[in-house]
Amino acid sequence: MGSERKRRSACTGERMIDPHGRVILISGANRGIGFAIAQTLYAKGYTVSLGVRDPHALLTAIEHWNELRLHTAHYEATDWRTHGSWVESVVERFGRIDGLVNNAGIGSKGTIRDIGEEELDRIFAVNCKAPLNMIRHALPHLEAAGCGRIVNIASLSGKRVRNDHVAYNMSKFAVVALTHAVRRLGWEKGVRSTALCPSFVRTDMTAGSEHIAAEMMSDPADLAELVATLIALPNTAAIAELLVNCRLEDMV
Repeated sequence: MGSERKRRSACTGERMIDPHGRVILISGANRGIGFAIAQTLYAKGYTVSLGVRDPHALLTAIEHWNELRLHTAHYEATDWRTHGSWVESVVERFGRIDGLVNNAGIGSKGTIRDIGEEELDRIFAVNCKAPLNMIRHALPHLEAAGCGRIVNIASLSGKRVRNDHVAYNMSKFAVVALTHAVRRLGWEKGVRSTALCPSFVRTDMTAGSEHIAAEMMSDPADLAELVATLIALPNTAAIAELLVNCRLEDMV
């Protein structure tokens, strides 16, 4: 009882929460925003678990990381069995989960006129259903932590529509809704959830964009710093949505 009271008091203090011993899961951590988040959190002292399709492909990139604060797992967004086994393996290894970053996602240029059912189903499976199922598995452990954190990597395309990519836009609107739903569900037990909504980010997904030059896009490392801040904020400083842009635009 005393240890639980001590843990919860650490979540509501005036200072940022100490990263020592906190375990954070990051999906899609093999490259781009996901890997940048993993690097930043690890450098700040967190224990990180990287959920990727092929953990062996990460070995070179993380070969110098301390294995005592590192865990990798097979994660396939469309295979829910990997979600449960990932969470279970983390709890078995570290005994706790303090944060979940739902980063894995895919793009789509399908429009109302030409989107096929198969493409529509796939983007919702990866961008919406997978984060929901990961939250479902991790939530009991996040609640037990007293200051569990969920960061869903959404998009400004989940806040306004500026193109015809209907499937992608709809999926990111859904991620924002999911974020608010879990905020309500876990609030009394110290779970805080944020939808991080960037515009153009310099990743493989935006390579070759004709709308904006790569050097003018947000850097994944900057988004990673924002994620680190969201995870470290005490329970008394919750941010539901964080909009990040690299250019001037009205959000209406």
